[in-house]
Amino acid sequence: MDGPVVGGPGGGPSARVLREHLVAARLAGPVATPREKNLTSYRLFAARDPRFTLGVEPDRAWSEGDVLRLMAGRCGVCADPAHRSGGDAIDPDRTLRALDAFAERLGAAAARRAPVLFGTGHPHRLLDFYGALADAMSAAGCPVLTPAQGRCVDITTRFGLRTYNLAYVRGVAFMQKPQVEGAGCEPGAHTHSPLPVRVVLGAAAEAGGPLPELVVGDHGWVCGAGQLGIEAIGPADTDDPAVFVAEAEGKVSVAVPLDDGVRSDDYLPLTRYVLNRACLSP
Repeated sequence: MDGPVVGGPGGGPSARVLREHLVAARLAGPVATPREKNLTSYRLFAARDPRFTLGVEPDRAWSEGDVLRLMAGRCGVCADPAHRSGGDAIDPDRTLRALDAFAERLGAAAARRAPVLFGTGHPHRLLDFYGALADAMSAAGCPVLTPAQGRCVDITTRFGLRTYNLAYVRGVAFMQKPQVEGAGCEPGAHTHSPLPVRVVLGAAAEAGGPLPELVVGDHGWVCGAGQLGIEAIGPADTDDPAVFVAEAEGKVSVAVPLDDGVRSDDYLPLTRYVLNRACLSP
């Protein structure tokens, strides 16, 4: 997996150096997501709970055991169903292979100057990661789409139906709670729903503007776009089985296994690695 160490402005780390960073930052290797949470997610996905399907409509029935076996193969979590509590892990080599595939798809879209949409349900953690990718794609001549700016979206949460506003920063879509007069600007809301990407795509179609040829995102953004037949790539944690099922069924092109809840600065080496591999480094 190792490659040359690339130095200078915009250069990316080698695969060996990035692998070390993935483990040190707990993006891969032993991760913070507990085993109990993973297994609960697999069980509820198998039951087709919409909070865990993220907009994916599976082509076949998936049992909890099926999901566990898939996640062991795609992520490297423990395959033993008797392991019910404690820690779990992501295989960093699987993460690296997926990042290479992610970069390949991004580079191919850049080469043909394809319209691209970026969206995240993790704006607190991943906004800068996607923002840097969006900047690079724009510089390469790709239209970075921003339909439905400010549109209200009603999303069902564990607290009931809540209304959010769709916002963009650096070309990356995310949801915000409506601003209260006198309150400071919030960085965004953590969401799993596929409704935002459906609203965005619907607004783009209604306006007669271009539709994305590639959607880059997480949670409902990647799953919702993939379910509608748009090429979609993005990262996913061990408790997001829908993204990996969608990849296995051909709805999502690349699912990158990594912890999606570490410090935002810890994703910077991944950004540099991907941009370098996609030949998009400045």
